Parts: sequence; C-alpha cells; structure tokens
Amino acid sequence: MRQQTTKAKKVRIPLDTISEKPLRGRPPGIRPVEIRGRADHYRFILAQVWGRLWPLLANVRTEEEVTKAFQEGANPYAQEFVPGESHLILKVLSAPKFPKRREAQVNFLADSLAGLGRITPRYSRDVCEQQRAKEARTHHIIRYEVWVECSCGYKGRSHNHACRKCGAEIGFEFASMFTH
Repeated sequence: MRQQTTKAKKVRIPLDTISEKPLRGRPPGIRPVEIRGRADHYRFILAQVWGRLWPLLANVRTEEEVTKAFQEGANPYAQEFVPGESHLILKVLSAPKFPKRREAQVNFLADSLAGLGRITPRYSRDVCEQQRAKEARTHHIIRYEVWVECSCGYKGRSHNHACRKCGAEIGFEFASMFTH
C-alpha cells in the first residue's frame, strides 16, 4: 500500500514581516514624551530669564520684535527659541487665554512651544497635561515601615523612620549593610 505524504502548507503571511498596511488614524508627527520633555526644559529656561524677558515681550507686535526681545532678555538661551519659533511665540503671546501671573505665563508659553509648530499650541498644552497626569498615576512608594528595637525598650514598627515611643531617628548609614 502506498504511503500518503503530507506537504507543509505554504504560509501566506510570514510572522517576521512588517505589515504594509498603514495604521489607522492620523500618523503621529511627534511623540508625546518628546513634547513633555521639551516643555519641562523650556519651563526651566524661561523661569530663569523671565524677569528680564517679560518686560520686553509684554508689548511685542511683530516677529522681529519677538526675536529682538529674546536676544536681549534671554541672552544665553535665545538661539533655542528664535528666530525659528518667533511666529509661534507671537501667536501664543497674543492668545486670549494668556495668563496674567508669572509662573502661569512661563508654564503656558513653555507648554505651547513644546510642539515646535508641528502641532497647535493648544494641542501641545493638552499633550503635556496628559503626560503629567499619566506620570502622576504611576505607582510609587509613599511610606515604608521598619521594625525597630530601641534603647528605650520599644519593640515594634517605626513611625516616619523613628521610634514611636521616644522619637529616636533611624540612621540610614546601616542601610548599606542590607544591600549586599
């Protein structure tokens, strides 16, 4: 009797290829993590120079005035913002919701500029807010307790790294003994 041989099926879609079909939705122009990082960097820079920069920016009307204000008021950092982002800075400064307080102004401008004009200033602020909210939701240790035996005679859990009875604090120089 003849033996029946089976041939392996030819796979139509191999597992190690990249799909040629495009993803659904609008293709991302810039990653949200990059926007958030740039916004934090801009916040740091603007907070340092805002005292000199804001009086010059308060009454600007043209892109040239914005460039001049940054070159005079934010001297070591001016090349990061102008002349490339002058039109965007002017747009953000003339926004009807531009804040009145110093810290809010710095944060508003930094978050708005973080998208580099590839996305709108409003959406850039939204992305920064979403990324900060996502970071706030990540789990982290709020408090940890240590079992202590104190010279005052107390044996039990510590409270805020100190003896509950007498308040003697735990010296963390001993922590290196437990890491090996």
